[in-house]
Amino acid sequence: MTMKRLMTMAVVTALGLVTIHGQDAKPLYQNNFEQAAVDQVPDGFLVLDGGFVVREEGGNKFLELPGAPLDTFGVLFGPSEGINVAVSARIYSTGRGRRLPAFAIGLNGAGGFRLQVSAAKKVLELYRGEDVVGSAPYEWQSGSWTMLKLQLREIKAGEWKIEGKAWMQGATEPKDWSITHDDKNKPNTGRPSVWGNPFAGTPIRFDDLMLVVAK
Repeated sequence: MTMKRLMTMAVVTALGLVTIHGQDAKPLYQNNFEQAAVDQVPDGFLVLDGGFVVREEGGNKFLELPGAPLDTFGVLFGPSEGINVAVSARIYSTGRGRRLPAFAIGLNGAGGFRLQVSAAKKVLELYRGEDVVGSAPYEWQSGSWTMLKLQLREIKAGEWKIEGKAWMQGATEPKDWSITHDDKNKPNTGRPSVWGNPFAGTPIRFDDLMLVVAK
């Protein structure tokens, strides 16, 4: 068994996303880039903008967004879903002086919900399209992998709950969600996504993408 596969198994366990209603459940989508070709965009990924390609370091493959230019870039992956799903990923970047990155995972396509670590503001933010609909304090650690999880559920007819959390890899996953938001506007059907803005001028790396049925 490769080191990469062992790391992925550890991440899956940490995310706690493969046990649903007490039973093991197969993810709707999972990609750790182990089989992906280096210096290419993986099959099935739709790059909205940005120079995303697969890179490798120390036997670990990941999707990387370069440190320039400075803008917000995103890529869609996996199946198109609307509600009752949860997306997760781990994301790595570094700061440079006072310049710090922002990065996110998303659901419901390019204009859907997005859970973003805004390192310079020391907050975790929940967006719907371009609007911030929730936030919570978050101390990002430069040079570490950050775990992100975003979940969308229909809690009753005409009402949906969106929940998000973030924590550093190796730490215990928070029991409670960092952000919760109730919404009465029906979410669009769309693919999950990852996003990055390399404000620090350093690359942003994405790994262990997963989509599962929401708990």
